[in-house]
Formats: sequence, C-alpha cells, structure tokens
Amino acid sequence: MRYRLTFAAGLALGYVLGTRAGRERYEQLKKSARQMAQNPAVRNTAESAAQTSRQVAGKAFQAVSEKVGDKIPASVTDRVRSLRERGPGAEDDWGTSNT
Repeated sequence: MRYRLTFAAGLALGYVLGTRAGRERYEQLKKSARQMAQNPAVRNTAESAAQTSRQVAGKAFQAVSEKVGDKIPASVTDRVRSLRERGPGAEDDWGTSNT
C-alpha cells in the first residue's frame, strides 16, 4: 500500500510539474531528443552496441544449444533460424535494421 501511495504521489507531482512547464518546454525537449538521435556519434555508438549484442547473443545461443541439445522446442529453434537467415541489413519486427 505504501508503494502505491508513493507511486500515485509521484505521478501527481509529475503531472503538475509537466503541465506547468507547458507546451514550449515539451517542444524544446522533443527537439533536443531529435537532435541527439540524429547525431552521427550517437547513431554509430548505438549501431555498434546493437551489433555487439547480436554477436554475444549468437555465441550464447550456441553455448546453450550445445549443452541443451534437442531439448529446445522446435518453435524456438525455428524462430532463431528465421532471424539468422534474414542476414545483415534486414528489417526486424520493429522496423529497425539488423546492421
């Protein structure tokens, strides 16, 4: 109950502060976020992190599949296989590229 009350108080405080800031501040924050997202350094870093995470996930899958063997459900192996067959540059389910 205490956590619910704290959450509700935080939500109310955020709403009040947000409405006081107004539309101008919202637009200013939106513009700053867009500029940061379009920054080449940020994009390169995000892309590198995504590529590294895909490589680590592939290695982890290999290690787990070697230990588990045929105990992995067919639906999981089919999904992983279909993702691998797409290859680099293909779009995933969220509309982002796998480069």
